[in-house]
Amino acid sequence: MDYSPLVLSLWVSALATSIIAVLGTLIAYVLARKRFFGRAMLDAFTTLPMILPPTVTGYYLIILLGKNGIIGNYIYKLTGWSVMFTWQAAVIASTVVAIPIMIKSAKAAIESVDIEYEKAAFTLGKSETQTFFLVTLPLAKKGLIAGLVLSFARALGEFGATIMVAGNIPEKTSTMPLAIYSAFQSGEDQFATTLVIILTAVSIAVIYITTRISRTD
Repeated sequence: MDYSPLVLSLWVSALATSIIAVLGTLIAYVLARKRFFGRAMLDAFTTLPMILPPTVTGYYLIILLGKNGIIGNYIYKLTGWSVMFTWQAAVIASTVVAIPIMIKSAKAAIESVDIEYEKAAFTLGKSETQTFFLVTLPLAKKGLIAGLVLSFARALGEFGATIMVAGNIPEKTSTMPLAIYSAFQSGEDQFATTLVIILTAVSIAVIYITTRISRTD
């Protein structure tokens, strides 16, 4: 039995979650602690992938990153390479679709941190960056970890945007959800069932972990 879709999905989800950990936390901090013109628009924009159908998100990514896309066109002219229909495209799709979960979770966690602790750090001579790493992140870690776990699970189960930008190329871009779809379409019920059970087990584990995190003092 070919388990390359499982390996690829874990690889793609791990990379997407790593990006989400950094970018999602940074955006969440800006939304939680900064006041600036366009803040509401940024909040709405980063929430869109959670609301839009994944295929619509994938379509926007094609417009942005496709060979003739807004950014993809320049990349192709400079390098002769296009991100479309590569495993890197699957990482981008998973990141974009899953990052709103991290932003919402991290924003709520950071907002729950008493700002007086941060002010105290400032009076002790700590910079904003030092305060962020030494005070804010440790106090918000439960929400951050929960957001990362949920984001990983969402990335692992991504289908719509991935098939739009990465396609369903066996052993190259065929992640678990895409492999399940293909196996079902071609009558490979045993293979499809195996992958479904694995994804279901991961989902149950995610629910259990996030529940335990939320109950931990």
